[in-house]
Amino acid sequence: MDDLFSTSADDALAASAPLAVRMRPRTLDEIVGQDEVVGPGTFVRHAVQTDTLTSVILYGPPGCGKTTLARVIARASQAHFEEISAVTSGVKEVRALIDQARNRLAMTGKRTIVFIDEIHRFNKTQQDALLHAVEDRLIVLVGATTENPFFEVAAPLISRSRVIVMRALSDDAVRTIVRRAVSDAERGLGGQVVLEPAAEDRIVLAASGDARAALTALELAASIAPRGRDGLAHITAEHVAEVTQTRHLRYDKAGDEHYDLASAFIKSMRGSDPDAAVYYLARMIAGGEDPKFIARRMLIFASEDVGMADPQALSVAHAAVKAAEFVGLPECRINLAHAAIYLALAPKSNACYRAIDEAMAEVEAGPATAVPEHLRDRHRPGAETYPEYVYPHDRPAEAASQTYLPPELAGRRFYRPKDEPPAPAHEGDDAL
Repeated sequence: MDDLFSTSADDALAASAPLAVRMRPRTLDEIVGQDEVVGPGTFVRHAVQTDTLTSVILYGPPGCGKTTLARVIARASQAHFEEISAVTSGVKEVRALIDQARNRLAMTGKRTIVFIDEIHRFNKTQQDALLHAVEDRLIVLVGATTENPFFEVAAPLISRSRVIVMRALSDDAVRTIVRRAVSDAERGLGGQVVLEPAAEDRIVLAASGDARAALTALELAASIAPRGRDGLAHITAEHVAEVTQTRHLRYDKAGDEHYDLASAFIKSMRGSDPDAAVYYLARMIAGGEDPKFIARRMLIFASEDVGMADPQALSVAHAAVKAAEFVGLPECRINLAHAAIYLALAPKSNACYRAIDEAMAEVEAGPATAVPEHLRDRHRPGAETYPEYVYPHDRPAEAASQTYLPPELAGRRFYRPKDEPPAPAHEGDDAL
């Protein structure tokens, strides 16, 4: 009777689960859009099929299938499977799992797979608690993270695992998943809805590669769509718009997406493409990026990449910084776009950037030099013995022959407005 009631309870829970949970793939062949990870000939497919998986870290954006893959592994493996979340678990829970895995292995010879969702949320102490168990293979760790594991997961744990990179799903993959949910009568909405093409397009666009977001939008739209004479809920683009409101954009203000978009923004301006620059600017703004960060990046760019080719660029970028500080969003988006377009269209020169870096290298690795006596401060005892300093405004002809660099650096050029090769490095100085 207990088994009967347990089975009935499981069936009831499964029936009431969200559509995204019900439609979760059960086998590798059902996984869509991750052929590089689970396709024929891949490490993961071979390990799952032969039940020889070693510890892995699954890294990818939300909704790409990390948890799904972990559960497919569990379903296919003969090993015992445990699942915990780094948000709600700590060292105590981790050590208890390891003790249980040790006893299980000793008594039955059965391995234990431990799936830890959002493993990047574990602190160093919590991650260290896993090290020996992973190294000794008391457990097979399957960690999932949306953050770059090479920054957020302890290096010793990374060295004992294999990092599996999962990409955001393509629009075609999301579309396949949505259509599968619409047609599946067992776990999906088959026989319950009609999805108009425009509504499907809207779901795919809004999801931005997140299967969970797409299925959630589909389920919500189905719940508000009126039923027609055929008894089916007819989902239109308007119904999808009502439940999605804004597009689901991926953006992590401290992670890879942040750095990737900032990099693309800078490189688009450097490549003199105002359209790409404005697009990546919009992506950052829509993702919630601090406008002051964007403006500061343009202020650096104005000297680093435009420099003396258009000295006014620095003033334009500085004005964007002030606008970000005093105007703020949403209005300052116009000021930021103004500066981004100006910088993208401006002539380019990195002469200032090269000049200061070469001068810094000279200071760090070159000979120790003294300031020439004729340039030294005159307000000190003994200054009367210094050679005369020629004031250029009074005697421009004589001042033209006056030198300013120390004698050891005579003729050395740091600022070169044209494309000239850098001056030879000092002999034996490999660093330069």
